[in-house]
Amino acid sequence: MWSWIELSLFDTHLSFPTELYNFIARELTTSNRVKRNLPYTLALIRVVLATVPMLAISSFYNIKIQAFSKNWKVYALVGLCNLTIPFSLIAIGTNKIDSYLAAMLMSTTPITGSILAHFFTKDEKITFLKSLGIILGFSGILLLFFDKLIINENNYLFVLLIILGSTFYSISSILILKKLKKSGNINVTTSTLIWSVITLLPLSFILEEPFKSTPTLESTLSLIYLGVVATGFAWWLRFKILSKNGIVFQTQVAYLIPIFGVIFGALILDEQINWKVLASLVIIMSGIYIVKKYNK
Repeated sequence: MWSWIELSLFDTHLSFPTELYNFIARELTTSNRVKRNLPYTLALIRVVLATVPMLAISSFYNIKIQAFSKNWKVYALVGLCNLTIPFSLIAIGTNKIDSYLAAMLMSTTPITGSILAHFFTKDEKITFLKSLGIILGFSGILLLFFDKLIINENNYLFVLLIILGSTFYSISSILILKKLKKSGNINVTTSTLIWSVITLLPLSFILEEPFKSTPTLESTLSLIYLGVVATGFAWWLRFKILSKNGIVFQTQVAYLIPIFGVIFGALILDEQINWKVLASLVIIMSGIYIVKKYNK
């Protein structure tokens, strides 16, 4: 039961920030009077704001942070695979393709995660019923977006970049399970965030000149939420789900993100929820249930 609650919380904190991220990006672009995208700067601020409270929590509970221990290379690699690399690839891809197509492509994470788990873990082999659940979940995504999917010779390279970027999330999960499973959730979260800051810092300062940005109060408050809650807390929750339930179940959140994104759009922007959204939700939840039940 707690696994479902944790997965729903994790998804909620990932779905709602999509709207916030787009709002912040628009605010920065408008306030600069120059049309500039600042993906690395937004990611950097986000992980900095996530790192600070995680360091405070670690200090309060006297948890030793191992980011610069003898195992530092693993934490650095997880930081790269978990945020820096996928964010970079997805940022490039989403600049050139429709957001609906991007959402569908990022929902391939459970498929790639299950394949990687089959070959690189001992306990999460692919079975017929687990495959059925994964395919069922993905079919719910296809139902939601099937009339908006256009892949052609003009965008297929960007499609591949987004799929590759999403795959790196699964690679980071494999690394955590194999190398850091017993290292403590707070330590793993904080250490990988620290290395994400280190790797994003040069990208932001060299490519985007962040000091030329003048964010508004609204975008600043949104960014604080995005960093502290939707990154720090959400990634801690992700690592907890991963250590308790494995990569196959944890990656199922990718199926829920577009659904909850539509629901938040209805709640915040008065967008309508139609039969496709409800049908997709039922199909996806059925698929996740099958995966959870037979993920042994």
